[in-house]
Amino acid sequence: MEKFILDRFEENFAVLEKETGKTVNVEKSLLPNAKEGDVLILECGVYRIDAEETAKRKERIIQKMEKLLGKKYFQVDKQV
Repeated sequence: MEKFILDRFEENFAVLEKETGKTVNVEKSLLPNAKEGDVLILECGVYRIDAEETAKRKERIIQKMEKLLGKKYFQVDKQV
C-alpha cells in the first residue's frame, strides 16, 4: 500500500506526491473522481481516495492558516 497526495493536473496526467516527497505522473483515467489535495491510496494496482485522511489533512492546513493569519477565514467542509 502506497499513499500519495494529488498535487495537480497536467493535461492527461495527475502529478502525485509520495510520502517521500518524490512526484510521479499517473494517467487521469487511472484515478477515481479525485481533486487536488486529495489523499490517494494505491492498493493492488487500484487508486482510491482516503476520505478520512484527506479531511484530516485539510483541517490541519486550515488550522495552520488561521494561526498564521490570526483570523478564522476558512471553513472545513465536513462532507467528504
